[in-house]
Amino acid sequence: MTAKARLGIGANLGQFSLLVGINALVGGMLGQERTVLSLLAENEFGLTAFTATLTFIAVFGVVKAVTNFVAGALSDRFGRKPVLVSGWVIGLPVPLLLIWAPTWGWVVAANVLLGINQGLTWSTTVIMKIDLAGPRRRGLAMGLNEAAGYMAVSGMALATGYIAARYGLRPEPFYLGLAVAGLGLGLSVVAVKETHGHARHEAESLPAQHPAAALRTSQVFAETSFRNPSLSAASQAGLVNNLNDGMAWGLLPIVYAGAGLSLTRIGILAALYPGVWGIGQLLTGGWSDRIGRKRLIVAGMWVQAVAISLIALSSSFGAWAAAAVALGAGTAMVYPTLLAAVGDIAHPSWRAAAVGTYRLWRDLGFAIGAILTGIIADLVNPRIAIWVVAALTSISGVIVLRRMTETHIRTGR
Repeated sequence: MTAKARLGIGANLGQFSLLVGINALVGGMLGQERTVLSLLAENEFGLTAFTATLTFIAVFGVVKAVTNFVAGALSDRFGRKPVLVSGWVIGLPVPLLLIWAPTWGWVVAANVLLGINQGLTWSTTVIMKIDLAGPRRRGLAMGLNEAAGYMAVSGMALATGYIAARYGLRPEPFYLGLAVAGLGLGLSVVAVKETHGHARHEAESLPAQHPAAALRTSQVFAETSFRNPSLSAASQAGLVNNLNDGMAWGLLPIVYAGAGLSLTRIGILAALYPGVWGIGQLLTGGWSDRIGRKRLIVAGMWVQAVAISLIALSSSFGAWAAAAVALGAGTAMVYPTLLAAVGDIAHPSWRAAAVGTYRLWRDLGFAIGAILTGIIADLVNPRIAIWVVAALTSISGVIVLRRMTETHIRTGR
């Protein structure tokens, strides 16, 4: 297969487009929880403390982070498709557990499975698109991948909000999740083709002086986490970005409900942020191929910090909607660009493991954001928790400014 592999989005348009669609289904699995689950914790299970309510996000974040790392290593060892299919098999019970849960422990268990599902499926769709696209349009490839995923998160958040407002918090909103899981598994088994050969083909075409190709998994972890300034800067920025998302997912619906907003309006706010985030990545991924990665990442982190500050200052639907749009725009500048930067630096032979390590740190942000904001909200109040997140996001942008070099120019690809 290596000899016949052709790199480029156009050369692999059928499989690339299929993988974009599959990642939309992956995002749909996540989106089914965005509007409903925090409210379900309070209304059906009687959880009142913020930290108790946000346990489902903390568990999800830790499990997904670890699974990302494992998925990268497994993809290099066994191929991409088996990991993708395994992720969908594990995700099938999630909607059923959410529908039938008699106690909050069942919800937490569902989010363990959801974390594994997301880590295996989203990681492999990222890796497979990087394999197919080759080096020249890597930013565009990541923009399309992440746009599909987060537009689906937005659509499912909006749909489940409307369904919950009309029929109740469960079981009806989670029927969509059942359909998504079944379709994702079927397409992955029947239609997806292995892409590992494309990575090997790219590796064979690199000049001899390219950075070391033979790294053990432990060395890739150290390189991505600490040793390489650009990779480590990307990893911390990814963590802080998803710390923001953990806050938006778990804390903000409770804040909006406390201000008297209806379920429909909470659903709109829950959908606006990932919706702008998703659509924006259609532009920002390809934009980073033209202007480079670093300036988009720094600016995006600072735009997010301003948006989160506006959320803390506001108390009306209109202001919160404007802040959600700004938060989505800032995240769109950062999200595909960080993945593209990691792809720029890592050798194809250990790129999947590097992507897995980056996504390990990035998705730990879910857990850290949920726990941190939950504790601060319980000890002080939710507004202070939001202000702390705004400050951390601003500092993260400074770290990228100081430590990261321009990876797209640096590779010369």
